[in-house]
Amino acid sequence: MKSEKRKVKIKNGRSGFTIVEMLLVVGLIVLLVGAAGGIYTGTYKKALVRKSASDFFLAAKYARVLAIERAGRCRLKLDAANNGFTLIIDEVDKKTEETEQLAVRDIYFKPVKFSEDVKFEDIQIRSTDSTDSGEEFETGRQSIITFQPDGTAQEAVVQIGDGKNHYTVCVSAGSGKAKIYSEPAKNIKSDTIDLDEEQG
Repeated sequence: MKSEKRKVKIKNGRSGFTIVEMLLVVGLIVLLVGAAGGIYTGTYKKALVRKSASDFFLAAKYARVLAIERAGRCRLKLDAANNGFTLIIDEVDKKTEETEQLAVRDIYFKPVKFSEDVKFEDIQIRSTDSTDSGEEFETGRQSIITFQPDGTAQEAVVQIGDGKNHYTVCVSAGSGKAKIYSEPAKNIKSDTIDLDEEQG
């Protein structure tokens, strides 16, 4: 009898991943998630600053309209200590004829408080020599921008940000209109023209 030799074929292929390969895949996933989280956080914070600046910009526009419609002053009170702002109007009591200052709360506006790290980074309000000359405005922790019934306002440059992202809202003195810029206040040139200054 012939002895038959059997050839046994041993399968050399692997049927799974090694621990090293698994650790590499997990490490790559962690790196990708970390990078995506950082991008998301930066975008979210920028969106918060943009929303806060837009709220302030719209409040300034509304203050001008309110002053014209009511034929009375409207004030935008900035509270840097509490990171918020309020619209204030003068309300005359018909019985006593006394003037009372009231915070505006209607369908168009409610007092605003910034969220998270957003705050007033720079507030520059130029005082006027009009009928407000008897009033003193604090330029530190609480500031007030006054809008007149004729559509004018105090010139103001207000920077809102979180230390990394910055938006600036400017209020023109002559027209009382507000503009918003996506840069720091130091880069914004005032549109006030001094008529006494020699033009070159």
